[in-house]
Amino acid sequence: MTRFDYTITLEGFDSLSSCWLKPRSRLQWDCIFVLPPWLETWWRELGPSSNPYLGAVKRKGTIIGIAPLVLKGKEACFIGSADVCDCLDFVVRTGSEWDFFNSLLDDLRQKGIRRLYLGPLRPESTVLSHFVSIADERGYEVSCEAEDVSLELDLPRTWEEYLEILNQKQRHEVRRKLRRLREAGEVNYRVIEASEAVPDAIELFLRFFRESRQDKETFLTGKRESFLRSLAKATAQAQLLRMGILELDTQPVAAVMCFDYDDAVYLYNSGYDPQYRSLSVGLISKILCIKDGIERGRGRFDFLKGAEQYKYRLGGKEIPLQACTVVLR
Repeated sequence: MTRFDYTITLEGFDSLSSCWLKPRSRLQWDCIFVLPPWLETWWRELGPSSNPYLGAVKRKGTIIGIAPLVLKGKEACFIGSADVCDCLDFVVRTGSEWDFFNSLLDDLRQKGIRRLYLGPLRPESTVLSHFVSIADERGYEVSCEAEDVSLELDLPRTWEEYLEILNQKQRHEVRRKLRRLREAGEVNYRVIEASEAVPDAIELFLRFFRESRQDKETFLTGKRESFLRSLAKATAQAQLLRMGILELDTQPVAAVMCFDYDDAVYLYNSGYDPQYRSLSVGLISKILCIKDGIERGRGRFDFLKGAEQYKYRLGGKEIPLQACTVVLR
């Protein structure tokens, strides 16, 4: 079977969603930031005015891989942006990487693309594990460089086992902060998943996000605020969203926006009421999010991109993120 036996079609977001929901498609939707609800929301709220390149490589009518790209003149990059998407990738069926990437590169060259910028990338991404070597074999110029770090934690089976993962000082600090908050009033951490409750929850989250830090208020432009609202709605409908609300004496004091997918919890962002800063409610909301993941039997807690110190203190381990540029000479 040569790659001339493969065809490429340009798909729409609806057809991608149908493909994602097919249990037997065998495509590896490993990256949450390229799931169809996320891609479509980003494109609608933050994307360019042109059409997306949702290239699907097919063999005898069966999709073996999807390239979610933006084509700009002679350049291409992933749909998404590093400010709101922590990592990106292609969607490829295991074992079909060579055929997929060679077919894709042929099509991009025919369309006049001469440079690809691909990132941010996790170490296990299809770009780093397959694409760069295929591009190198074809004689293209490939350069990769460190872009950032992400942190994650393998979740144990119980809360007590998690505390034992922490060093003695941090274990003491977690217990002390939880005790101080409980001494201040009745503590409740509730999770919102139902679509009808999401609009109120996302407004509370956005208020806390804006008020908790100056840099977060600066980050929250009108477009990004609209994006987060739309993202919450779309991911709730896809049963991915979990909004955690920390309450003290029934008063909301902090909120976290998380996603639950493929045995992992993704801590996307958080905010808190600055009136309760002295009680460390921002940090405690994240701690209780970890606890919730453990109690639901999840295997991994992903703090996502950024080297904030609290992630290390709560047991996070660094995952390097890279970006690659490929020149199609």
